[in-house]
Amino acid sequence: MLLLVSSVKLVAEIALLALAGQFLLGLMAGQKRETNFFYKLLQVLTGPFVKGMRLITPRVVIDRHIPLAAFVLLSTVWVVSTIMKINLCLQIGIEQCR
Repeated sequence: MLLLVSSVKLVAEIALLALAGQFLLGLMAGQKRETNFFYKLLQVLTGPFVKGMRLITPRVVIDRHIPLAAFVLLSTVWVVSTIMKINLCLQIGIEQCR
């Protein structure tokens, strides 16, 4: 169970950092962000999460807000998995969590 919770937490962390990096790079690159190699790389990393969020959100939500919604959902997943990991480590002992 600890491995599963740690894996979910790790995937959430990677996706959150990729979304944050894509946002910041998009701000710095401006209109030329679509031709930026690193922006496209971050788009590939965050693509599954953004597309998954598009599937579960109603069509009323505009496409521009979907990455923000994905960020909020991933943040919630990260917080929940962190709390679960702490609880598991307290149950089985701190020494076995290392």
